Amino acid sequence: MTTSGTAAWTPDLVEIAEEVFERCGSELRSGYDLRTFRRSMNALLTEWASKGLNLWTLESGSIPLVAGTATYNLPADTIDLLEHTTRTGSASSQSDIALTRISVSTYATIPNKNATGRPLQIFVERLNTPRVTLWPVPDASTPYTMVYWRMRRIQDAGDGTNTPDMPFRFLPALCVPHGPENYRSAGSPADSGKAVRGCLRHRCSGGPRQVGCPVRTS
Repeated sequence: MTTSGTAAWTPDLVEIAEEVFERCGSELRSGYDLRTFRRSMNALLTEWASKGLNLWTLESGSIPLVAGTATYNLPADTIDLLEHTTRTGSASSQSDIALTRISVSTYATIPNKNATGRPLQIFVERLNTPRVTLWPVPDASTPYTMVYWRMRRIQDAGDGTNTPDMPFRFLPALCVPHGPENYRSAGSPADSGKAVRGCLRHRCSGGPRQVGCPVRTS
């Protein structure tokens, strides 16, 4: 027999929810089940983004610097910056110099924050709208571009028709968020649905482990 010749299977949110419910001995029966599953899934994805470096969320970007302007906003879904340089020139004459990241304490002790020149240091503020402040403040001697590599948030679960924002190798962690074993909870399908949601929330929050749930935090 021949193989399919394809390697493109990517389930959407509804298929993932159905898989998880079935592994818990239940069924996805109502819109509320899907809505609460989506909420738990978004919490899980937020946890993944907060706990480590997800390589598929690394992106490069650039910001043209304006003479006399020290502070610039980053994309709103930025978690953190990994690398950053100031670039002058282009093509064969391009020159990049690394920006040294400094803390708020170091930035606060700079005597003259309005000094101008080629930026050498960067202060990153991880606010709701992340931003960076450069020192020295860019001067007008030559055009500067700040080039950076950032880690962004994993995209939301979506409305049920979207596929997950991750490589295929992470799909088992979504389809079986409570562990590799099939989880069978006693009681009615409604009780099973509650167990699924409780199992997901335990995984997301590190809270009390649900009875019968195979998730372990250690």
